[in-house]
Amino acid sequence: MNAMILAAGRGERLRPITDSIPKALVEVAGRSLLDYQLARLAAVGVRRVVINLDWLGEQIVEHVADGSRWGLQVTYSPEYGDVLETAGGIRRALPMLGSDPFWVLNADVFTDFPLTRPALKSALNAHLLLVPTPSFKSSGDFNLEAGMVRNATDPQYTFSGFAYYRPEFFASLKPGRAALGPLLKIAADNGELSGSLLPGVWEDVGTPERLADVCAALETFTRQ
Repeated sequence: MNAMILAAGRGERLRPITDSIPKALVEVAGRSLLDYQLARLAAVGVRRVVINLDWLGEQIVEHVADGSRWGLQVTYSPEYGDVLETAGGIRRALPMLGSDPFWVLNADVFTDFPLTRPALKSALNAHLLLVPTPSFKSSGDFNLEAGMVRNATDPQYTFSGFAYYRPEFFASLKPGRAALGPLLKIAADNGELSGSLLPGVWEDVGTPERLADVCAALETFTRQ
């Protein structure tokens, strides 16, 4: 099983922290966010991971190297100076991800949830992990109805940044910049997305304040 970690973002809202390190290497409890994601993928049986790179990406390469520290084979998809957004970055990496379904994780998300491989029915192209919409968002992304991800006028849940995709979901995209959100909305309308809730701690590490929330949440979790 293969996976991709999205780590090319500049992390503008995390400045000045991200002026000198990439967002994926921001630390929580002495470990980088990227370390947590790599360990999570290794634990679920992933063996090959693709990481896309842009801002200070050479630091990620130096830190992760070939991935053997986690029992993984890590390769890189550079986007230096030409960041392709989420769907475009995944589309570029498809030749390295193979023909079977694969995980995609945002590097800048922290959770204590262990991954389990979902069973995708033949008519489905992806399985999304959703969370209750956090307070910093004005509205959610989707609803969840009988295990299916649906669009709604008043969505209750937010996409966690963790998903399991068939490569066919991206294969029709032309090379270049492409956002993921519109593709997911279309697929939800077409009944192509299953989903489940991600329980436990989940934090989008998008600002220094949210980074502080992650550290506080982890401290609370480890005391339990």
